[in-house]
Amino acid sequence: MTKSLFPGFDGLMSLSRREGVDVRPTLLRVLTDLYVQTRVHSDDEQRQFVELATRLIDQVDDATRAAVKARLAIYPSTPVPVLQKLGLVAAQEGRRVPLAREIPAPASAPSPARTPTDAELRMASNMAMQPKDAAEIHDMFFRADASQRALILQNLAQTPLKAAPRIPTVRAKRAIQILEMAAIAGDIENFTFELGDSLILPSRVAAQIVDDAGGEALAVAARALDMPSANFQRILLFFKPEIGNSVDAVYRLSRLYDRLSDRSALVMLAAWRGSTLAVTRAKYQSSLHDSERQRARAGAGQTRPAVQPGSAPGVRTGTDGSSDR
Repeated sequence: MTKSLFPGFDGLMSLSRREGVDVRPTLLRVLTDLYVQTRVHSDDEQRQFVELATRLIDQVDDATRAAVKARLAIYPSTPVPVLQKLGLVAAQEGRRVPLAREIPAPASAPSPARTPTDAELRMASNMAMQPKDAAEIHDMFFRADASQRALILQNLAQTPLKAAPRIPTVRAKRAIQILEMAAIAGDIENFTFELGDSLILPSRVAAQIVDDAGGEALAVAARALDMPSANFQRILLFFKPEIGNSVDAVYRLSRLYDRLSDRSALVMLAAWRGSTLAVTRAKYQSSLHDSERQRARAGAGQTRPAVQPGSAPGVRTGTDGSSDR
Protein backbone atom coordinates (compact mmCIF):
# COMPACT_ATOMS: atom_id res chain seq x y z
CA MET A 1 0.00 0.00 0.00
CA THR A 2 2.92 2.33 0.52
CA LYS A 3 3.30 2.39 -3.24
CA SER A 4 -0.35 2.46 -4.29
CA LEU A 5 -1.70 4.78 -1.58
CA PHE A 6 1.24 6.98 -0.68
CA PRO A 7 4.29 6.86 -3.00
CA GLY A 8 6.29 9.33 -0.92
CA PHE A 9 5.87 7.48 2.40
CA ASP A 10 9.49 6.33 2.68
CA GLY A 11 10.83 9.78 1.93
CA LEU A 12 8.60 11.42 4.52
CA MET A 13 9.52 8.85 7.16
CA SER A 14 13.17 9.67 6.50
CA LEU A 15 12.33 13.35 6.88
CA SER A 16 10.49 12.69 10.14
CA ARG A 17 13.64 11.21 11.66
CA ARG A 18 15.53 14.48 11.27
CA GLU A 19 15.94 16.53 14.38
CA GLY A 20 13.18 19.06 14.95
CA VAL A 21 10.96 17.81 12.11
CA ASP A 22 7.77 15.87 12.84
CA VAL A 23 5.63 15.10 9.80
CA ARG A 24 3.75 12.21 11.38
CA PRO A 25 0.56 14.23 11.93
CA THR A 26 0.60 15.42 8.34
CA LEU A 27 1.45 11.95 7.13
CA LEU A 28 -1.52 10.40 8.96
CA ARG A 29 -3.84 13.07 7.56
CA VAL A 30 -2.68 12.57 3.97
CA LEU A 31 -2.63 8.78 4.32
CA THR A 32 -6.24 8.85 5.54
CA ASP A 33 -7.34 11.16 2.75
CA LEU A 34 -5.81 8.85 0.15
CA TYR A 35 -7.43 5.78 1.71
CA VAL A 36 -10.97 7.17 1.80
CA GLN A 37 -10.85 8.19 -1.86
CA THR A 38 -11.51 4.56 -2.84
CA ARG A 39 -14.39 2.52 -1.46
CA VAL A 40 -12.88 -0.88 -2.26
CA HIS A 41 -9.40 -1.98 -1.18
CA SER A 42 -7.48 -5.21 -1.52
CA ASP A 43 -6.63 -7.28 1.55
CA ASP A 44 -3.00 -6.21 1.32
CA GLU A 45 -3.92 -2.52 1.11
CA GLN A 46 -6.25 -2.83 4.08
CA ARG A 47 -3.67 -4.72 6.13
CA GLN A 48 -0.93 -2.19 5.49
CA PHE A 49 -3.26 0.74 6.14
CA VAL A 50 -4.17 -0.79 9.51
CA GLU A 51 -0.49 -1.22 10.37
CA LEU A 52 0.45 2.35 9.45
CA ALA A 53 -2.65 4.09 10.78
CA THR A 54 -2.78 2.33 14.15
CA ARG A 55 0.89 3.08 14.68
CA LEU A 56 0.60 6.74 13.74
CA ILE A 57 -2.60 7.34 15.75
CA ASP A 58 -0.64 6.86 18.97
CA GLN A 59 2.10 9.26 17.83
CA VAL A 60 0.08 12.34 16.79
CA ASP A 61 -1.52 15.19 18.67
CA ASP A 62 -5.17 15.35 19.72
CA ALA A 63 -6.15 17.76 16.94
CA THR A 64 -4.79 15.43 14.25
CA ARG A 65 -6.43 12.42 15.87
CA ALA A 66 -9.76 14.22 15.98
CA ALA A 67 -9.54 15.24 12.31
CA VAL A 68 -8.73 11.68 11.22
CA LYS A 69 -11.48 10.33 13.46
CA ALA A 70 -14.03 12.60 11.79
CA ARG A 71 -13.01 11.41 8.31
CA LEU A 72 -13.02 7.71 9.11
CA ALA A 73 -16.24 7.83 11.16
CA ILE A 74 -18.30 8.49 8.00
CA TYR A 75 -16.25 6.24 5.70
CA PRO A 76 -18.12 2.92 5.27
CA SER A 77 -15.03 0.76 4.66
CA THR A 78 -12.88 1.79 7.61
CA PRO A 79 -11.14 -1.33 9.02
CA VAL A 80 -12.45 -2.46 12.41
CA PRO A 81 -9.00 -2.30 14.14
CA VAL A 82 -8.71 1.35 13.15
CA LEU A 83 -12.24 2.06 14.39
CA GLN A 84 -11.38 0.42 17.69
CA LYS A 85 -8.15 2.40 17.92
CA LEU A 86 -10.09 5.62 17.48
CA GLY A 87 -12.82 4.59 19.91
CA LEU A 88 -15.48 4.47 17.20
CA VAL A 89 -16.30 0.79 17.84
CA ALA A 90 -16.75 -0.90 21.19
CA ALA A 91 -13.94 -3.37 21.78
CA GLN A 92 -16.23 -6.40 22.48
CA GLU A 93 -19.61 -5.86 20.83
CA GLY A 94 -18.18 -4.46 17.59
CA ARG A 95 -20.82 -1.73 17.54
CA ARG A 96 -20.11 1.84 16.56
CA VAL A 97 -19.92 4.26 19.44
CA PRO A 98 -22.19 7.27 18.86
CA LEU A 99 -20.18 10.40 18.29
CA ALA A 100 -20.56 13.40 20.53
CA ARG A 101 -22.00 16.53 19.06
CA GLU A 102 -19.50 18.86 17.50
CA ILE A 103 -18.26 21.53 19.87
CA PRO A 104 -19.20 24.91 18.39
CA ALA A 105 -16.25 27.11 17.58
CA PRO A 106 -15.95 30.23 19.73
CA ALA A 107 -17.31 33.32 18.10
CA SER A 108 -14.52 35.44 16.72
CA ALA A 109 -14.27 39.02 17.83
CA PRO A 110 -15.71 41.39 15.23
CA SER A 111 -13.06 43.24 13.30
CA PRO A 112 -13.08 47.01 13.63
CA ALA A 113 -15.02 48.83 10.96
CA ARG A 114 -12.94 50.48 8.30
CA THR A 115 -13.52 52.39 5.11
CA PRO A 116 -13.41 50.07 2.07
CA THR A 117 -10.75 50.80 -0.53
CA ASP A 118 -11.48 51.74 -4.13
CA ALA A 119 -10.62 48.23 -5.31
CA GLU A 120 -13.03 46.70 -2.78
CA LEU A 121 -15.79 49.05 -3.91
CA ARG A 122 -15.21 48.03 -7.50
CA MET A 123 -15.35 44.37 -6.51
CA ALA A 124 -18.83 44.98 -5.06
CA SER A 125 -20.09 46.96 -8.05
CA ASN A 126 -21.32 45.96 -11.48
CA MET A 127 -18.33 47.47 -13.26
CA ALA A 128 -16.42 45.30 -15.68
CA MET A 129 -12.89 44.41 -14.64
CA GLN A 130 -10.63 46.93 -16.30
CA PRO A 131 -6.83 46.48 -16.28
CA LYS A 132 -6.49 49.06 -13.50
CA ASP A 133 -9.08 47.23 -11.39
CA ALA A 134 -7.35 43.91 -12.03
CA ALA A 135 -3.99 45.36 -10.98
CA GLU A 136 -5.45 46.75 -7.75
CA ILE A 137 -7.09 43.43 -6.85
CA HIS A 138 -3.82 41.65 -7.66
CA ASP A 139 -1.80 43.99 -5.45
CA MET A 140 -4.38 43.97 -2.66
CA PHE A 141 -4.34 40.16 -2.53
CA PHE A 142 -0.57 39.82 -2.34
CA ARG A 143 -0.29 42.58 0.30
CA ALA A 144 -2.96 41.00 2.54
CA ASP A 145 -2.37 38.56 5.37
CA ALA A 146 -3.92 35.07 5.61
CA SER A 147 -7.26 36.12 7.12
CA GLN A 148 -7.63 39.05 4.74
CA ARG A 149 -6.90 36.83 1.75
CA ALA A 150 -9.58 34.37 2.84
CA LEU A 151 -12.06 37.25 3.05
CA ILE A 152 -11.05 38.55 -0.38
CA LEU A 153 -11.58 35.13 -1.95
CA GLN A 154 -14.93 34.78 -0.21
CA ASN A 155 -16.06 38.15 -1.60
CA LEU A 156 -14.88 37.27 -5.10
CA ALA A 157 -17.41 34.43 -5.19
CA GLN A 158 -20.24 36.98 -4.89
CA THR A 159 -18.84 39.76 -7.06
CA PRO A 160 -20.31 40.28 -10.56
CA LEU A 161 -16.82 40.68 -12.03
CA LYS A 162 -16.28 38.50 -15.06
CA ALA A 163 -14.35 35.31 -14.36
CA ALA A 164 -11.72 33.75 -16.61
CA PRO A 165 -12.90 30.77 -18.69
CA ARG A 166 -12.24 27.32 -17.30
CA ILE A 167 -9.05 25.56 -18.31
CA PRO A 168 -9.88 22.68 -20.71
CA THR A 169 -10.10 19.39 -18.82
CA VAL A 170 -7.46 17.57 -20.87
CA ARG A 171 -4.99 20.44 -20.51
CA ALA A 172 -5.71 20.75 -16.79
CA LYS A 173 -5.15 17.03 -16.11
CA ARG A 174 -1.85 17.12 -17.97
CA ALA A 175 -0.77 20.20 -16.03
CA ILE A 176 -1.65 18.58 -12.68
CA GLN A 177 0.53 15.55 -13.48
CA ILE A 178 3.48 17.70 -14.54
CA LEU A 179 3.15 20.02 -11.54
CA GLU A 180 3.07 17.13 -9.09
CA MET A 181 6.12 15.46 -10.65
CA ALA A 182 8.01 18.76 -10.62
CA ALA A 183 7.01 19.34 -6.98
CA ILE A 184 8.24 15.90 -5.88
CA ALA A 185 11.51 16.49 -7.75
CA GLY A 186 11.85 19.99 -6.30
CA ASP A 187 12.13 21.44 -9.81
CA ILE A 188 11.11 25.06 -9.24
CA GLU A 189 11.89 26.20 -12.79
CA ASN A 190 9.71 23.62 -14.55
CA PHE A 191 6.98 23.97 -11.92
CA THR A 192 6.83 27.74 -12.50
CA PHE A 193 6.89 27.37 -16.28
CA GLU A 194 4.10 24.77 -16.33
CA LEU A 195 1.95 26.80 -13.95
CA GLY A 196 2.25 29.91 -16.10
CA ASP A 197 1.75 28.01 -19.34
CA SER A 198 -1.35 26.11 -18.21
CA LEU A 199 -3.01 29.18 -16.67
CA ILE A 200 -1.88 31.54 -19.49
CA LEU A 201 0.01 33.79 -17.10
CA PRO A 202 3.21 35.76 -17.69
CA SER A 203 6.35 34.43 -16.06
CA ARG A 204 6.40 37.37 -13.63
CA VAL A 205 3.00 36.51 -12.15
CA ALA A 206 3.69 32.74 -12.18
CA ALA A 207 6.91 33.30 -10.22
CA GLN A 208 5.06 35.54 -7.76
CA ILE A 209 2.52 32.77 -7.13
CA VAL A 210 5.21 30.14 -6.62
CA ASP A 211 7.29 32.38 -4.33
CA ASP A 212 4.31 33.43 -2.20
CA ALA A 213 5.16 32.41 1.35
CA GLY A 214 1.58 32.11 2.57
CA GLY A 215 0.53 29.50 0.02
CA GLU A 216 -2.91 31.01 -0.68
CA ALA A 217 -1.89 32.07 -4.20
CA LEU A 218 -0.82 28.50 -4.97
CA ALA A 219 -4.17 27.26 -3.64
CA VAL A 220 -6.01 29.64 -6.00
CA ALA A 221 -3.92 28.49 -8.97
CA ALA A 222 -4.55 24.82 -8.12
CA ARG A 223 -8.30 25.42 -7.78
CA ALA A 224 -8.32 27.17 -11.17
CA LEU A 225 -6.95 23.90 -12.59
CA ASP A 226 -9.62 21.93 -10.65
CA MET A 227 -6.83 20.00 -8.92
CA PRO A 228 -7.99 17.27 -6.50
CA SER A 229 -7.39 18.05 -2.84
CA ALA A 230 -5.05 15.09 -2.38
CA ASN A 231 -2.76 16.28 -5.19
CA PHE A 232 -2.68 19.78 -3.72
CA GLN A 233 -1.71 18.42 -0.31
CA ARG A 234 1.12 16.36 -1.80
CA ILE A 235 2.44 19.45 -3.58
CA LEU A 236 2.42 21.32 -0.27
CA LEU A 237 4.34 18.50 1.41
CA PHE A 238 7.07 18.15 -1.20
CA PHE A 239 7.29 21.53 -2.95
CA LYS A 240 6.73 23.85 0.01
CA PRO A 241 8.79 22.44 2.93
CA GLU A 242 8.24 25.59 4.99
CA ILE A 243 4.52 24.79 4.79
CA GLY A 244 4.66 20.98 4.66
CA ASN A 245 6.65 20.81 7.89
CA SER A 246 4.00 22.85 9.71
CA VAL A 247 0.89 20.90 10.64
CA ASP A 248 -1.07 24.09 11.27
CA ALA A 249 -0.11 25.55 7.89
CA VAL A 250 -1.12 22.38 6.03
CA TYR A 251 -4.46 22.22 7.87
CA ARG A 252 -5.14 25.90 7.25
CA LEU A 253 -4.43 25.72 3.53
CA SER A 254 -6.31 22.42 3.18
CA ARG A 255 -9.41 23.95 4.77
CA LEU A 256 -9.05 27.04 2.59
CA TYR A 257 -8.70 24.88 -0.51
CA ASP A 258 -11.75 22.74 0.29
CA ARG A 259 -13.87 25.86 0.83
CA LEU A 260 -12.50 27.78 -2.14
CA SER A 261 -15.04 28.00 -4.95
CA ASP A 262 -14.17 27.64 -8.62
CA ARG A 263 -15.62 31.07 -9.35
CA SER A 264 -13.41 32.80 -6.78
CA ALA A 265 -10.32 31.17 -8.28
CA LEU A 266 -11.32 32.04 -11.85
CA VAL A 267 -12.09 35.67 -10.97
CA MET A 268 -8.68 35.97 -9.31
CA LEU A 269 -7.13 34.34 -12.39
CA ALA A 270 -8.79 37.02 -14.52
CA ALA A 271 -7.32 39.67 -12.21
CA TRP A 272 -3.86 38.15 -12.52
CA ARG A 273 -4.13 38.20 -16.29
CA GLY A 274 -5.57 41.71 -16.42
CA SER A 275 -2.88 43.12 -14.15
CA THR A 276 -0.35 42.39 -16.89
CA LEU A 277 -2.14 44.80 -19.23
CA ALA A 278 -2.02 47.53 -16.60
CA VAL A 279 1.72 47.05 -16.11
CA THR A 280 2.31 47.11 -19.87
CA ARG A 281 0.28 50.28 -20.33
CA ALA A 282 2.09 52.03 -17.48
CA LYS A 283 5.44 50.99 -18.94
CA TYR A 284 4.81 52.56 -22.33
CA GLN A 285 2.48 55.40 -21.38
CA SER A 286 5.27 57.81 -20.41
CA SER A 287 7.26 57.21 -23.59
CA LEU A 288 4.17 57.68 -25.75
CA HIS A 289 3.33 60.91 -23.89
CA ASP A 290 6.85 62.25 -24.43
CA SER A 291 6.63 61.46 -28.14
CA GLU A 292 3.37 63.40 -28.43
CA ARG A 293 4.92 66.41 -26.67
CA GLN A 294 7.96 66.33 -28.95
CA ARG A 295 5.78 66.22 -32.06
CA ALA A 296 3.69 69.12 -30.74
CA ARG A 297 6.79 71.21 -30.08
CA ALA A 298 8.21 70.45 -33.50
CA GLY A 299 4.95 71.48 -35.17
CA ALA A 300 4.75 74.73 -33.18
CA GLY A 301 8.38 75.69 -33.97
CA GLN A 302 7.99 75.57 -37.74
CA THR A 303 7.32 79.01 -39.42
CA ARG A 304 5.37 79.33 -42.59
CA PRO A 305 7.02 81.32 -45.45
CA ALA A 306 5.60 84.79 -46.19
CA VAL A 307 4.79 83.79 -49.75
CA GLN A 308 3.69 80.24 -50.27
CA PRO A 309 4.85 78.52 -53.44
CA GLY A 310 2.41 79.30 -56.27
CA SER A 311 0.73 82.15 -54.35
CA ALA A 312 2.46 85.02 -56.33
CA PRO A 313 0.42 86.35 -59.30
CA GLY A 314 1.66 85.23 -62.69
CA VAL A 315 3.33 87.74 -65.04
CA ARG A 316 1.91 87.75 -68.55
CA THR A 317 4.15 88.57 -71.51
CA GLY A 318 3.16 89.93 -74.87
CA THR A 319 3.96 88.47 -78.23
CA ASP A 320 7.10 90.60 -78.52
CA GLY A 321 8.46 89.41 -75.17
CA SER A 322 7.66 92.62 -73.23
CA SER A 323 5.83 92.36 -69.98
CA ASP A 324 2.25 93.53 -69.73
CA ARG A 325 1.69 95.40 -66.47
